[in-house]
Amino acid sequence: MSYLGQLQAYLSSLVTTEARVGATVVLTLAAVVTAIVLVPRVVKTTHRSVKYLIFDHERVPVEPPAFDWRLPIAGVVRTIQLAVFIPAALGVLIVWGFVDLALAAVATIAGWVPVLVRGLLTMGVVGGTLAGIDMLDTAIEQYAEESDKMNQHQQGIVFRVLQVVVLLGAGIAALSVWGVGLGNLLVGAGFVGIVVGTAARSTIGSFIAGFVLMFARPFEIGDWVEIHDDEGIITDITIINTRMRNAAGEEIVIPNDNVSNATVTNRTSLERLRLSVDVGVDYDADIEQAEAVLTEVLDDVSHVLENPTPQVIPKSLGDSAVVLECRFWIDHPSAAKRSMATATVVREAKAALDEADIKIPYPQRELLGREESDGFQLGRTETGSVQPTASHADQSNGQ
Repeated sequence: MSYLGQLQAYLSSLVTTEARVGATVVLTLAAVVTAIVLVPRVVKTTHRSVKYLIFDHERVPVEPPAFDWRLPIAGVVRTIQLAVFIPAALGVLIVWGFVDLALAAVATIAGWVPVLVRGLLTMGVVGGTLAGIDMLDTAIEQYAEESDKMNQHQQGIVFRVLQVVVLLGAGIAALSVWGVGLGNLLVGAGFVGIVVGTAARSTIGSFIAGFVLMFARPFEIGDWVEIHDDEGIITDITIINTRMRNAAGEEIVIPNDNVSNATVTNRTSLERLRLSVDVGVDYDADIEQAEAVLTEVLDDVSHVLENPTPQVIPKSLGDSAVVLECRFWIDHPSAAKRSMATATVVREAKAALDEADIKIPYPQRELLGREESDGFQLGRTETGSVQPTASHADQSNGQ
């Protein structure tokens, strides 16, 4: 005979009222002491032991775990307390002769045991998934801090992709626990995937382009870039789109598929930028003197870097002036710093050329006649205005 049968036979043998009352009191006290006193202490001790290691019988704290366990202590305690009170209640029923009722309760509980087990397994899968995602996030963050091969944008995308993979695995495991067949689900998911893919081709294209940008790394958050005709500071990079803020404070959202197909100019990748300002001087001016004056101006501007050395180079022979190109570099470039440096160079160049008596000519056009036709002569019309007229030789040739 099993121990349970022996216990049942013993409890059924209690026929006197005093014996039954005594057995009821003993079962009740045992259940209360176990459930109210022992269970909370055991659960709390177990919870604390997860966060600490024990060496030489001394409790030594370790580093905080990478994730918060968030163990539902109250729920665990109540569950164990219920598991203690149920056998005690069944024992009381048997003591008082309600054996059939106790057996019916046991059969009902036995029918619910598989459901409870599956529920507990599902809760374990959910808890393990949350803990795994937290550990994954911490591991990726630590790797990104220790390595320069992963930027913030790549870190976010890698975490999201792995998070989706973990959640899909947890969902499949939970469905398997409840005996749900995956074949029909996969067929339905394939059909839904075709419909969604057809309806959201642009979104999927941006999604794929987000991975391309992650590995190509043409820019990072905080870079000053130009995409198509838009220029600004990158503020956010997501799987679907890229956000940037221009000099006017406007936020520009560009789909990633447009970014991947566009010419991207990154002005901060080298942490310095070369600028140029064209200055025109008169044809009668001394070009070498003008170059020296402008070089001295570039050397004195605070925003201009000394290395690389600023340069003044004759660029072209314009219609009204000889064009000199002032080339100089700035560090930590931005739209505001570019404007400030350019404005300072233009202002100082104008003042220096005026001081050196080097003329910056206005746009002008000079009309000259051919030498063999004696050029042009000025004549007055009947209204008194002056206009060029052909010479007598031209008039005779015209006849």
